[in-house]
Amino acid sequence: MADARQDSHGCGNCSNSEEDKYSDDDFETSKLGTKEYWEEAYQKELETFKDIGDVGEIWFGEESMNRVLRWMQKAKIPEDAAILDIGTGNGAFLVELAKHGYRNLTGIDYSPASVELARNVLKAEGLTDVTVKETDFLNCGGELAGFDVCIDKGTFDAISLKPDDNKEGKKLYVHNLRDALKDSGIFAITSCNWTKEQLLERFCEGFEFVQELPTPSFQFGGRIGNSVAALIFKRVR
Repeated sequence: MADARQDSHGCGNCSNSEEDKYSDDDFETSKLGTKEYWEEAYQKELETFKDIGDVGEIWFGEESMNRVLRWMQKAKIPEDAAILDIGTGNGAFLVELAKHGYRNLTGIDYSPASVELARNVLKAEGLTDVTVKETDFLNCGGELAGFDVCIDKGTFDAISLKPDDNKEGKKLYVHNLRDALKDSGIFAITSCNWTKEQLLERFCEGFEFVQELPTPSFQFGGRIGNSVAALIFKRVR
């Protein structure tokens, strides 16, 4: 992976490099790939929310949600579509989806504190009909199925940083994603660790590339790249 720039979460990619090839050895492992890190982080955010009502960090910022929502509206995703938010965190994306009229929403996270936080945030917004479950996407055992849309905003990145067996984790992710989606279901992924080209290769089996969503670009050392990659795929047999 090119490391021309990094933010506070260690994210970085540059999409116009000949060196940006798919590899299981692209990243050093990190605490960001551990359940313990996220449980501690969301426990702090939960306490803050209970104290002052602050929902905490929106991963990749509000624009990362807005660009996916704009695409969904342009693609005429129906309001009753079954939508899964993989790694829902504080539930902010579920809130925005509900505000845009989507009403068949499920969020999952393997962090109990995240699930409690998301439920509290949704309740504060008066959204009591959104499902939030404590589920490890890599170990869901066929529990998740029948979704029209799956959304990932940073979860695949975290799995890629797992200190233990992240190669198998990435394979399990793709396998479970195929199981979770209906035929022709949509997968929207936002990543700060993987380039477009790497994501295309990672999700080449069982998925068809639909569109790249525009993201901010930058220039460094004569090269132009993007701080994040945002892609849309369709589930195919």
